[in-house]
Amino acid sequence: MRIFFVLSFLLSIVKVGLSQETTTINSDSKKGKLYIFWGWNRANYSSSDIKFRGADHNFVLKKVKGHDHDLDFKAKVHLNPGKMTIPQFNFRAGYYLNDNWDVSIGMDHMKYVANHFQTVKISGYIKDTQTIYDGVYDNNNIVLSPEDFLEYEHTDGLNYINLGIRRNVRLLKINKIGVNLLAGLEAGVILPKTNSNFLNKGRNDEFHLSGYGINAIGGLNVTFFNSFFLQTELKSGYINMPSIRTTPNPADKASQDFLFSQWNFTFGGIINLNKSKKVKNNL
Repeated sequence: MRIFFVLSFLLSIVKVGLSQETTTINSDSKKGKLYIFWGWNRANYSSSDIKFRGADHNFVLKKVKGHDHDLDFKAKVHLNPGKMTIPQFNFRAGYYLNDNWDVSIGMDHMKYVANHFQTVKISGYIKDTQTIYDGVYDNNNIVLSPEDFLEYEHTDGLNYINLGIRRNVRLLKINKIGVNLLAGLEAGVILPKTNSNFLNKGRNDEFHLSGYGINAIGGLNVTFFNSFFLQTELKSGYINMPSIRTTPNPADKASQDFLFSQWNFTFGGIINLNKSKKVKNNL
């Protein structure tokens, strides 16, 4: 049902974008130009079932709640080139096929934290761990204690690397300031660095290709002098991770899938690749 919900949302976003009519001013043509932007995000996640499997355990935690983990804005962190990857961030580069369509590649560095000390249902078994958690479970209550049972986070990055296609629509232009509406679709892979500690077995500290994501996006762009822009975006989509590392032992894995929403604030620039051609034509 989740995937049908997401696809329905995606189609509705694209339909809105395609239904807009635009007028093109030649001096403002975007065709053949590149853009690049950087910014920050906040995210929300639906509750999800998380399945854990290994040689001494096979169980599912039901309806686990999670949240993002961003920092309060601090210029010395968010605008420091040496620390800019610490907060939740968005990076993207794109190419305008024409005045209204562009293709792009980017990374959304989100963070996910399973709420500490929440009570959830557990079904399955844990055995031969010499802990109080050994046993067989059938929809029993359990507390997610990070001290002795489970700490589960994608805080070194719920990294969503994706390709996208977007439609841009000019709403208005006042002098050298343009206001544009955008809508699009994106899809890609999830490459998290999961910070998990199950029964104090230790942490795996490696990037691992864990799954895929799809999303729709809508946003508002304000461009200055056809060169610089500020952009705010809303994303909604679906993430499925069937292969998540949970301990230093490669055999210990988890899987989960959930819906997500994301709000982004970004700033960027437009690079005119046509300038050199114009200079040659004028010589």
